[in-house]
Amino acid sequence: MFIESLQYSNIGLFFLRFIIGIIFLVHAMPKFKHPKAMAEGMGMAGLSFMVILLGFVEVISALYLIFGFYTQLGALLLICVMIGAITMKIAKWNVPFSSKTGTGWEFDLILLAASITILLVGGGTIGIQ
Repeated sequence: MFIESLQYSNIGLFFLRFIIGIIFLVHAMPKFKHPKAMAEGMGMAGLSFMVILLGFVEVISALYLIFGFYTQLGALLLICVMIGAITMKIAKWNVPFSSKTGTGWEFDLILLAASITILLVGGGTIGIQ
């Protein structure tokens, strides 16, 4: 039906990569600014170095996606991050899928799905190759 639009698939993949990269950059920044508070909030008191490591992985992976450099590696790392986040939310914090009063793990799931898509399809041809 929209076969003509397939010629723009590289633009679509770039847009997906760029937005996912920006989201992860924004979510990584508090991990560097307040690692102790973030660790306590995650139930990992005393493990602020793990929060900093997580932030580092998110930043590097986000930059890979944004610039189109090692996009599949960046996506794979973000898949690991999101599986960990979803697992923590479900198993440890008992967070529901969605909530009218707070955040569920539906946002995490869409980030996981986008990262899986980038891993399996690639990042397209726009960016550093």
